[in-house]
Amino acid sequence: MRSILLLAGIISSIIFSCNAPAESKVTSTDQTETTGYDSLLAQKFGADDYGMKQYVMAFLKAGPNRTQDSTEAANLQRAHLDNIKRMAQEGKLVLAGPFLDDQEIRGIYIFNVKTVEEAEELTKTDPAIQAGSLIMELHPWYGSAGLMQVNEIHPKLQKQSI
Repeated sequence: MRSILLLAGIISSIIFSCNAPAESKVTSTDQTETTGYDSLLAQKFGADDYGMKQYVMAFLKAGPNRTQDSTEAANLQRAHLDNIKRMAQEGKLVLAGPFLDDQEIRGIYIFNVKTVEEAEELTKTDPAIQAGSLIMELHPWYGSAGLMQVNEIHPKLQKQSI
């Protein structure tokens, strides 16, 4: 009986030692593998230690001059979209899009600039702003540096170009 208990104890010890979690050591070289942090990507996108960066957000609001006929409005919209595309290609515009609820705030821009003044200069290039169809309200904004990859990914998702 004693030998059976001793044998059971030895077998239990072997089983538990095989299933015991291994001690994990995290060193500075494998921290990247554990957390997924990519220092080169963070540097490329201008991320701080939290993976964030400063942008300027613009709220595009309905302007005082919205009386264009349908042809004029379509031409203005085309020029507005072309300007959006140009700013995105230059890396100055990270994100743009309309709101779908037909309210005073028509859409947003997120500019990849550090100051409201820089964003204001970019807004002056928008034909819809120039025509008074839209006005912009600008605010410094702190968001994920990952937004910097949106313009790289978006063409892979769109079937039709704007």
